[in-house]
Amino acid sequence: MSNAPVDNGRRRFLTIATSVVGGVGAAGAAVPFIASWNPSERAKSAGAPVEVDISKLEPGQLIRVEWRGKPVWVVSRTPKMLEQMKEHEGQLRDPQSQEPQQLESSTNDFRSLRPEIFVAVGICTHLGCSPSFLQGGFGEKVEGTDDGFYCPCHGSKFDMAGRVFQSVPAPLNLEIPPYTFLDETTILVGEEQGVA
Repeated sequence: MSNAPVDNGRRRFLTIATSVVGGVGAAGAAVPFIASWNPSERAKSAGAPVEVDISKLEPGQLIRVEWRGKPVWVVSRTPKMLEQMKEHEGQLRDPQSQEPQQLESSTNDFRSLRPEIFVAVGICTHLGCSPSFLQGGFGEKVEGTDDGFYCPCHGSKFDMAGRVFQSVPAPLNLEIPPYTFLDETTILVGEEQGVA
């Protein structure tokens, strides 16, 4: 054994330095571990819910998000769009949405949880194309209706509630995905209201 005096300052420094390096190492190992708890991109595309921020959505604007590998539209409908939807119900194939293309909570005149916000899967029910949103130019396709969705592949037409018009190839209204409002400006697509 050495008879040299103990240097308490050096001992304290080594203890603190070892603790700091160990703490950094533990945090470095914990970060990837905790991140692994989040759903992967593959899991998200397989059906994990998707949050949509609608705080900057302007009246008449459409935004697209992806859920389960499908495009989902979120549209802020104007009062004029809502009013015009009532005027062409006689031209629709399924105006009361009796076919099961939406949640029961969305089986209403607007096919939505809130009249001004429309959420739909943006895939034509004919052959799976993605219709175009014609804002202000839909009157060329359907007289008396300014706004709607038009599928250029085979000419299917849908109103601002995603209801299909008669005499077009699409057999059903656009699909309404399960969704809920988390708050006034956030929608959770992929989870139905009241279902955990």
